Amino acid sequence: MFSSIHAMIPSDADIANQALKEESTYRFSTFSATDAVTLGLSLRKRFRGSSRHVKGKGMVISIQTIAGHTLFACTAGDLGHHSGEGDVSLDSWACLESMISVVKRTSHSSYYVEKSMSAMGKTAKQLGIEGEFGVRGGAFPIWLDNAPCCPIAVAACYSAHVNNNSGLLAQKAKSNGHKTVHRLIDPAE
Repeated sequence: MFSSIHAMIPSDADIANQALKEESTYRFSTFSATDAVTLGLSLRKRFRGSSRHVKGKGMVISIQTIAGHTLFACTAGDLGHHSGEGDVSLDSWACLESMISVVKRTSHSSYYVEKSMSAMGKTAKQLGIEGEFGVRGGAFPIWLDNAPCCPIAVAACYSAHVNNNSGLLAQKAKSNGHKTVHRLIDPAE
């Protein structure tokens, strides 16, 4: 009975392979500052329509070039609650930057790095990605079709109240003839 339930749950290796496949599938023919703003506003709009936002939760979003130049950055949701519990804070931005650092270091999504580390039974220290690197899902590399050497940019979202930030998934969508990458805030919603 329990073995059939266990068989339905994908292993971390399976999840890492799927994340790697998504990375290779979701490529842009071009990516401009205008594309970054369009993508960022789309992510913000998707979050603002989610049940988490309705419950008063917040999120930070950033899209940067691989060299670290900000193309888009915003918060969605409240900056704090009267109870003193902050939904969006400076800590949120620090966590977001640490996830972006993982993508810059590895050229892979932070979700892929997190799941492949778990599948190999390795720690961040063993792989040399500790310190300012946040190994948790939420940052995704933006690749160009004709530039296979490294990603051109990084799109990232972070919400402190998401139990599992690696639940953020990449999904391809067509918008005005251009490929874009969208993060689904929660596939179960």
